[in-house]
Amino acid sequence: MRATAVRRAVLTVSAAALAVLTTACGGGEATGGNGGDKAAKGDAASGAPAAKALTAAELEKLVVASADIEDHKVVEPGKDAVSDPGTLSVEQAGCEPVAQALSSLPVGTPAASAQRLVTQESAAAAKGMPDLSELTPEEAEDAMLDSLDITRTMTSLRSYDADGAERALTALREAGEKCAGGFTMSVDGEKQQITGITEEKLAAGEDAVAWTVGTKMDGTSADTKVVVFRQGTTLAGFSSFNIAAISRDEAFEQPTAVIKAQEAKLG
Repeated sequence: MRATAVRRAVLTVSAAALAVLTTACGGGEATGGNGGDKAAKGDAASGAPAAKALTAAELEKLVVASADIEDHKVVEPGKDAVSDPGTLSVEQAGCEPVAQALSSLPVGTPAASAQRLVTQESAAAAKGMPDLSELTPEEAEDAMLDSLDITRTMTSLRSYDADGAERALTALREAGEKCAGGFTMSVDGEKQQITGITEEKLAAGEDAVAWTVGTKMDGTSADTKVVVFRQGTTLAGFSSFNIAAISRDEAFEQPTAVIKAQEAKLG
């Protein structure tokens, strides 16, 4: 399920679960914005050959897998989990790279891509929904939300010819600075307001950007962790959110284990 659809579903599930609690207690590839659209031809003056993008087959071997991360489930996302690039629209054109990274869509024009959906459940979430009848209303509400403590991270590898990866990352950084105050976007028919972009510190690859992106959809606020780092001609992107954090309106951490595992595989 796409990120925007998951958020909507989570809010519905949370509301439904709380209603039960009350009763129980008697109460493809896209041509991106302004990053990497014009692939460089190499250094004509020096005659140095342009850097080559990795192939799709190479990226499939390098993208993170379940064996690389303990206590995480890694699957290839189905079509219903991937946003359609053609449905993305951004009212402020200069903010498009941020919208693309947030939606796990490519910035610029990569030559090849690979994606995985990584899920991490807390111990409480793995146990599932508890028996609400045995708990006080406060305990039941906490337990119910604990059962939703699941972090989902869409992990994307994009490889570019020449300096396309550097161009795309530069465009992403500049868009994050320019659009830090927020903007409006729509993807897969879901309109949402980006309420703010907060820079975070991250050391990964040869260069990286990391943000907490605040969003509001249908009056409900949520945060998404967005990270993109470059290793050679490849960009590794991560768009992550935690279901319980959304429900509780709490902060959550970057998917550090996923980022480190992917960085190790890219070398």
